[in-house]
Amino acid sequence: MNFDDQAKTWDSDPVKQERAEAVAAAIRQRIPLSSAWRALEYGCGTGLLSLALHRDLGSITLADASPGMLAVLEAKFAAAQLDHLHPLRLDLTCDPLPSDRYDLIYSLMTLHHVAEIEPLLRDFHALLLPGGWLAIADLDWEDGSFHGAGFTGHCGLDREGLRAQLMAAGFSGVEFSTCYRMKKATDQSIREYPLFLAVATRP
Repeated sequence: MNFDDQAKTWDSDPVKQERAEAVAAAIRQRIPLSSAWRALEYGCGTGLLSLALHRDLGSITLADASPGMLAVLEAKFAAAQLDHLHPLRLDLTCDPLPSDRYDLIYSLMTLHHVAEIEPLLRDFHALLLPGGWLAIADLDWEDGSFHGAGFTGHCGLDREGLRAQLMAAGFSGVEFSTCYRMKKATDQSIREYPLFLAVATRP
């Protein structure tokens, strides 16, 4: 999947906006957000989730590996004069850890694109301050129809498998909930795909 090619039209899909708002609401419900917090969104795309949360948090770093996505969000932030949102080109599968540390790290529909999830979770743990929170919203395990033939990532994620990975990475208090049900056209019909929100803390 080439995210640079999709960047300019990404926000034209109303489902993506609805999904971001639903995930933001679920995060607010599960985590005691503070305007004093420093946050990191990993795999931010065009910044829809952080835009939905920016009034709830302090400084937000929006990290993505796609220059195209970052260019789109930089233009949006400049137009809206949101100077507490900071784009960062970052791919933790190959880049060193940033020096900053955060009170909250969150992601939306990112992990199922990552081949090796365990090292990424360990990086998230290292980037969080003690007592910090992690929120992962992603696709539940499915039959491969969501992306279709040729997709090289995971066909969603198994909740109990991810719970074990989070605990192995050092997180505690892992809890799951269903935060959104996404309808998408497949080869056969319109299908519904649940998204989970996993919340955990760094002790």
